[in-house]
Amino acid sequence: MKTSIADLRRNYTRDGLLESQAPQEPYSLFATWFEQAVEIETTEANAMMLATVDDAGQPHLRTLLLKGVDEHGFVFFSNYQSAKGEQLRTHPRAAMTFWWHDLERQVRIEGAVERVSDAESDAYYQSRPLGSRLGAWVSPQSQMIEGREVLERKLAELEEQYADQPPPRPPHWGGYRLQPQLIEFWQGRPSRLHDRLCYRLENGIWQRKRLAP
Repeated sequence: MKTSIADLRRNYTRDGLLESQAPQEPYSLFATWFEQAVEIETTEANAMMLATVDDAGQPHLRTLLLKGVDEHGFVFFSNYQSAKGEQLRTHPRAAMTFWWHDLERQVRIEGAVERVSDAESDAYYQSRPLGSRLGAWVSPQSQMIEGREVLERKLAELEEQYADQPPPRPPHWGGYRLQPQLIEFWQGRPSRLHDRLCYRLENGIWQRKRLAP
């Protein structure tokens, strides 16, 4: 390898995060940061890493897209029968991380996970492009398949089947809501003395603390 990985570094100088700039609860700060990311980031601002754990205690990490957030939590959608779906079924806790490169910001979120209501899953499913709706039927997510032609053949069959009517939501596909118990905001700063403000939910009240970088 020609590149020296150890020598790769970046000095963060864009902004800071002081207590005087932060509210007592985390949702409004997340909303502000997210809107700024939508305006500035060159990639998908709602992309986040989701971590789950299996029965052997092995963590699993993958990139997903956030599809909703309010005071009840952070919503994403997936196949209930996928690897992540099975992990969340037996261990309904997860962590997610947003990394906004251009803003030199990271947000970490940890908490319990539950499925959203069928009505919420139906509403989001019907809002998706047709190709994405059919794709939820086509893919036996995380399972072994013989080749891509398996997916293409199934897609062609479904396109014919639903040529004159909208496809219903698959029973094995829907939404999850991560209900946060910890949200940490990280702002890059010079000399690696980054700002970290951590909100932890204690007895129904958000407690805000500064963490050392």
